[in-house]
Amino acid sequence: MRGAKSAKWVAGAIVVALAATACGGSDSGSKGGGARQVVMELGEPQNGLIPSNTYESEGGEVMNALFTGLVKYDEKNEAQLDLAASIETKDSKVWTIKLKDGYTFHNGEPVTAQSFADAWNYGANQKNTQETNPLFSKIDGYADLNPGAGKEPTTDKMKGLKALDEKTLEVTLAAPFSAFKTMLGFNAFYPLPKAFFKDPKGFETAPVGNGLFKMDGKFVRNQQIKTVKYDKHPDAGQLKISGVTFKIYTSQDTAYRDLIGGRVDIMDTIPLSAMPTASKDLGERYIQGTDSGVGYIGFPLKYNKTYEKPEIRKAISMAIDRKAITEKIFVNTRTPADDFINPLVPGYRQGACGPACTYNPAEAKKAFDAAGGVPGNTIELGYNADGGHKDWMQAVAGQLEKNLGIKVTVKPFEQFQAILNDLGDKKYGGGFRMAWSMDYPAAENYLRPVFSKIAIENGSNYSGYINEDVEKLLNQGDTAATEDAAVKAYQQADDILLKDMPYIPVYFYKLNAGVSKNIKPGVRIDNMTQVDWTTVNPA
Repeated sequence: MRGAKSAKWVAGAIVVALAATACGGSDSGSKGGGARQVVMELGEPQNGLIPSNTYESEGGEVMNALFTGLVKYDEKNEAQLDLAASIETKDSKVWTIKLKDGYTFHNGEPVTAQSFADAWNYGANQKNTQETNPLFSKIDGYADLNPGAGKEPTTDKMKGLKALDEKTLEVTLAAPFSAFKTMLGFNAFYPLPKAFFKDPKGFETAPVGNGLFKMDGKFVRNQQIKTVKYDKHPDAGQLKISGVTFKIYTSQDTAYRDLIGGRVDIMDTIPLSAMPTASKDLGERYIQGTDSGVGYIGFPLKYNKTYEKPEIRKAISMAIDRKAITEKIFVNTRTPADDFINPLVPGYRQGACGPACTYNPAEAKKAFDAAGGVPGNTIELGYNADGGHKDWMQAVAGQLEKNLGIKVTVKPFEQFQAILNDLGDKKYGGGFRMAWSMDYPAAENYLRPVFSKIAIENGSNYSGYINEDVEKLLNQGDTAATEDAAVKAYQQADDILLKDMPYIPVYFYKLNAGVSKNIKPGVRIDNMTQVDWTTVNPA
């Protein structure tokens, strides 16, 4: 997932409203017995609040509160059953999913197998241009819904999805994929109520989920998303809070001051400016841990010939002092990246990137000049200003100017959604700050959604990179008979990517979060930087 503040894409409209009966609006009975409404800092979500159109960290945090999926991930990144009562397969191709009883949408509609089938068919249909479309590509019949540009799908249903009864969903994949169960905790695979299909546009600001919290009013752009506890959720009794208000900020520094002042209760990413003092400021309320994110500098190599030579990209990589950035700028809250795959998942190899990710300014300059340099001896690097990236991006610019003898302009975009939209629309031609956090814990998830051919139009391949050998190895990994064989194939694809370097891996994230004096210590934030709301306890 794309990330702005931490990762995922890590951040790191005018709409028609649904009727109140379909929206699950404010309800005094849902406020809880004197329990407290907590406030969490959030960047502006890129899109409206539809699960299959949410592929970045800010919207993902909201999805996590409003919806309950088939599985969830524990501290070891292993998939545990959530709404699913069982997920079984004999051949990794045909999967039978049984649902638990007792789950309803916030408008009272039961959650059924058809709720999932309808949602997945909608997400997979190219006519709906959903951000997570490629994640459904493993299901048999996906190709029928995605005939390509200028062509119309001849059906609106994947033949691999069958609701056998209200509580049983049968999923047939196009080919065996042993990690399919692991995928199912990501928000792309959440269910949707019938109300969604009557008014998808209205749903963007008034979503009807099936999660622990329901909407209290509408999503107000650049302001807030307010939710209250949904008392009919089977796990509602585990909550100690009455709801969550996601307050949207364009400055993490401002949000941090509000955290210290008790006006914000949870920040999942402490800004760089506060790193030296966060431990002292917050004491036992300062949260540190692991994080699945990888921070990059990417290049639109298909759309800007400045970056089309891999030798130029490698030279830029060797001119970046990762150790200095992670130690001096990030105060050891990041570690130098040496792979596209994060150390938290099987498949990571220490030092996989080799010399290309090793600081060597003399070799960088030599390689840069030998490759012909860049037009005008200048490049531009873009980043989102709402994610606390100014200092390290300026540091990279300074290193490149010093080590390569070029002029580097750093361009801030006010919000993460702005740079994502410009990259998606092929409007921005500079290098860009980007990050990725896993949607689900698998090496494949660090490769296919970012570097595959399918991810150019329906995904997060903003470089436009295509390599048919990578495509073959990803497919080989997907259909491998064992996990070890799958990992080996993904590593071979990773080796090609590290050689071609469409993006430059710069650092691995660590979790650095905090809660206010209004919240007791002990809040759990997982490796996707999502809050476990059952662990939030008012002081």
